[in-house]
Amino acid sequence: MNKDTSQIPLLALRGIIVFPSMVMNLDVGREKSIASLEKAMMDDQHIFLAAQKEVSMEDPTPADIYRVGTLAKIKQMMKLPNGTIRVLVEGLYRGEIIQYLDEDKEFNVEIEEVKEKHGDYHEEEALMRSLLEQFKQYIKISRKVTDEIFATVADIDEPGRLADLITSHLTIKMKEKQELLEKEHVKERLQHLLHIISNEKKVLDLERKIGKRVKTSMEKTQKEYYLREQLKAIQKELGDKDGKSSETEQLKEKIEQADMPSRINEVAMKELDRFEKVPQSSGESSVIRNYLEWLISLPWSNKTKDTININKAQKILDKDHYGLEKVKERILEYLAVQKLTNSIRGPILCLVGPPGVGKTSLAQSIARSINRKFVRISLGGVRDEAEIRGHRRTYIGAMPGRIIQGMKKAETINPVFLLDELDKMSNDFRGDPSSAMLEVLDPEQNSNFSDHFIEETYDLSNVLFIATANYVNNIPGPLLDRMELISIAGYTEIEKQHIAKEHLLPKQIKENGLKKENLQIRDEALLQLIRKYTREAGVRGLERQLATLCRKAAKIIISGDKQRVIVTDKTLIDLLGKPIYRYGRMEDEDQVGTATGLAYTAVGGDTLSIEVTHYPGKGELTLTGKLGDVMRESAQAAFSYIRSRVTELKIDPDFYKNYDIHIHVPEGATPKDGPSAGITMATALVSALTGRAVRKEVGMTGEITLRGRVLPIGGLKEKSLSAHRAGITEIIIPADNEKDIDDIPKSVRNDLTFIKVNHLDEVLRHALVSDKQ
Repeated sequence: MNKDTSQIPLLALRGIIVFPSMVMNLDVGREKSIASLEKAMMDDQHIFLAAQKEVSMEDPTPADIYRVGTLAKIKQMMKLPNGTIRVLVEGLYRGEIIQYLDEDKEFNVEIEEVKEKHGDYHEEEALMRSLLEQFKQYIKISRKVTDEIFATVADIDEPGRLADLITSHLTIKMKEKQELLEKEHVKERLQHLLHIISNEKKVLDLERKIGKRVKTSMEKTQKEYYLREQLKAIQKELGDKDGKSSETEQLKEKIEQADMPSRINEVAMKELDRFEKVPQSSGESSVIRNYLEWLISLPWSNKTKDTININKAQKILDKDHYGLEKVKERILEYLAVQKLTNSIRGPILCLVGPPGVGKTSLAQSIARSINRKFVRISLGGVRDEAEIRGHRRTYIGAMPGRIIQGMKKAETINPVFLLDELDKMSNDFRGDPSSAMLEVLDPEQNSNFSDHFIEETYDLSNVLFIATANYVNNIPGPLLDRMELISIAGYTEIEKQHIAKEHLLPKQIKENGLKKENLQIRDEALLQLIRKYTREAGVRGLERQLATLCRKAAKIIISGDKQRVIVTDKTLIDLLGKPIYRYGRMEDEDQVGTATGLAYTAVGGDTLSIEVTHYPGKGELTLTGKLGDVMRESAQAAFSYIRSRVTELKIDPDFYKNYDIHIHVPEGATPKDGPSAGITMATALVSALTGRAVRKEVGMTGEITLRGRVLPIGGLKEKSLSAHRAGITEIIIPADNEKDIDDIPKSVRNDLTFIKVNHLDEVLRHALVSDKQ
């Protein structure tokens, strides 16, 4: 060894290797590195330079530093304004770290000199010449090494030093440079360096080849064009394993398998040709690919075979739905016609009724009965026309409308397509989606449905469209004209009992982890549950109450108190608390100035109490209860009719001068409107002004004219069900509505007396008690 190496400061290098005989400037900034330099300057200016394995590591440990490095002498050291130290070092010889002596403030190591091992002189001389020749050729094709460097290298006659100097000028990985530094045998070092230079030459040749190929097509000087051509050249050399052409081939294969109509296939192939020419990095490329994927994924010819069997369909409908006989009969008629005509085209059905009566599940049953795929889209809150017709294909993120999305989900051209909550659509500045639905729901037009995204027409004529709505008045007239309405009014108590026992209770027992023997609900308890804990046309609230009972039963069973819970009308209060509703909401006694009307709302029928009072004043008529324009006009008409008949009705002729009259409909926060409250208001007014009470068991519905005629109304079935629920026994209805009585369930008809009237005089005769109160 040339010097005492019992303790040498170590400087860990990042991204650089210093070879023996090299003179190099190093910038040092880390605290440990600066401490090593300062210690070396205080000793004899010798320092050991070794590279760390990971360049990004800020605080390396001995395990992170290569053991072979170069002992160097510090020639010059200068502090820079930014706090770092620039040091000029000269490599002396190779060394290997034997052990680390100190790691705290700086690294101090014990090293051993790595002496070069020489072989046959002539062989080394031949390798030197070959290496110089290869390096000369490398310089010719490389732009990173100058001819002056070769002149310097050519004068060296020591093989080891020659290899080190050439290595220091090559732009190769640090790991390869470290391998060359660690080789003791000069012959091996020369051979390894020859192999590296040979590989570098091949890479440079390939780069030049690609560059020439790109240069031939550089007439268009745009940067994007140049990059695309260069990418093509690279892909050609690589065999295009992962390039765009393979993606194009995959898309082409999918288009051929999609079995599109000829016109759509032609459009798809044209777009595919565009896709191939557009740069992959371009935004348009992803737009075209998205469009092609939608065309491929849409069903163009795939269809399910209809199995229309009326008996099977009836069994499925009866199993899934109790009651609704007229609705099921109409559906079976519909399917029978389709069977005879061998086509499903025909009127579009619209199931109208309050929430929870089974509109959506009816549509599912229809799909199951004819073996078709079922697709549902909800139109509630849709206010953008693009939701139906799709977005224009001009930007990234454009999508088809919900109709096309539903067809993709169905995967067949003839699904049962449910348009749920059709009456909940609205419009704003973005367009009118209900107008866009006109084409979808018109059997004469939907064979050529146009979606803005797909652009080409799509055939919807094989689709069985079924719509649902809660309130028919909210559906625009032109849209309503294209559909056949099937009204589902609601369920009677008896029907609700059957539905609860046969459908809802078994479902909730299963969902709550119970078994059939764990919970039993007696019939009288079920009836109380329907009457006093729910008030609805459908059965959703009933199902929630049954779910509550199941949870209560589960808790009792898990607690170990019982293994079986039996719910009776007496234990029902213990489980669910006090009743929410009073069964039968009619008045407890005959009232003066209070009449019970019947209303039809979006959630089914309901009873409506109308109150009238009068007090000394100047003849003002006050209307309260958040009434709509139609109801206000009904009140004015009733008031005018009474003024014209004061003599017959035995009312003070000057009542409109001496009294203020206040008409109020309770539940003032709830909006109320509709053309069926005229006779109710008139009856309440006459009652208040004459002092004759209105019979508590009588409900009424009908509109009034200025001459006292009673006009027909709608929703008689729903209103009758609500009257039956409220305990009313007599209903006054317009004579023209007699035809609608047959639609009311027999169990309800038997409990009600229908009084058919043509004039208000008849209404008053039946509604008012004969004696003054």
